[in-house]
Amino acid sequence: MEELKSLNRRNFLRNLSVLGGALAVSQLPQFVQGRPSKEIKITVLHTNDVHSRIEPFPMDGSRLQGLGGVARRSTLIRKIREEEKNVLLFDAGDMFQGTPYFNLFDGEVELTLMSKLKYDAGTFGNHEFDNGIAGILKHFDKAKFPFLTANYDFSQTALAGKTKDYVIFEREGIKIGVFGLGVDIEGLVDKKNYAGMRYLDPIAVANKIVPTLKSKHKCDIVICLSHLGYTYEEDKVSDLRLAAATKDIDLIIGGHTHTLLEKPTEVKNAAGKITIVNQAATGGAVLGRIDFIFNPKTKEKKIAYNNYLLNQDLA
Repeated sequence: MEELKSLNRRNFLRNLSVLGGALAVSQLPQFVQGRPSKEIKITVLHTNDVHSRIEPFPMDGSRLQGLGGVARRSTLIRKIREEEKNVLLFDAGDMFQGTPYFNLFDGEVELTLMSKLKYDAGTFGNHEFDNGIAGILKHFDKAKFPFLTANYDFSQTALAGKTKDYVIFEREGIKIGVFGLGVDIEGLVDKKNYAGMRYLDPIAVANKIVPTLKSKHKCDIVICLSHLGYTYEEDKVSDLRLAAATKDIDLIIGGHTHTLLEKPTEVKNAAGKITIVNQAATGGAVLGRIDFIFNPKTKEKKIAYNNYLLNQDLA
């Protein structure tokens, strides 16, 4: 872990001029390194809005030039999995559209590679609908992980029964409930591309699912994969609004707005407790990381974070 932290520090300093100082890299607190044996660490890695970016961004002067690439992501994920016992990997949508890989192969490359990286779950972004529901299904069998779409009702479409509202993972006796929410795609996608799908209010859906995960399934950690967007000036549901209007969500992994956060945002939720919101830019330039350090006896959770820039040092 010290090697990774040192590497990440160098990466950040090297790319500071590229990113304009927008991303700060947190050191994992000392209690992570020397935590009591009774504590269990759950490491959550995440991406969003990768947009078919298989190779690194070109050196074209853009703010993300030279960053990203599936090979680098794979290297880092493999390294973390070698060091940590309980690793989960998620994506918050818009894995499709943005490079010729999607135009030529209709999502097959993206889903195949994500399966090889052993993603544990993902959710739909608006660009998953660019080729319609039939386009989603064309290579759907290549995804060896579930798609979580709790507020998209596909019951009257060909996708009926092929997505889930939520899934539950268990690691060393710790239950992690994960559900997915998508943005309202009206105005973002041609209506014929999602004909028959019914959009449900994400806050109402969350307030129904989260108590199920906490009370019925006794989840110790609740995570939302959200493609709602970080925040908006207009009156529109966002991750920040979702966090404030719900309770018992520990982490919202966001997408859609391509937000590059200096650090995860802490939001006081409806119960007066803290919900963490994080998002990892776009194009796979950043791999997000949140660590939950959990005491099974006291139910106390501590949180550490570290967002990794993926540059040439990880090639």
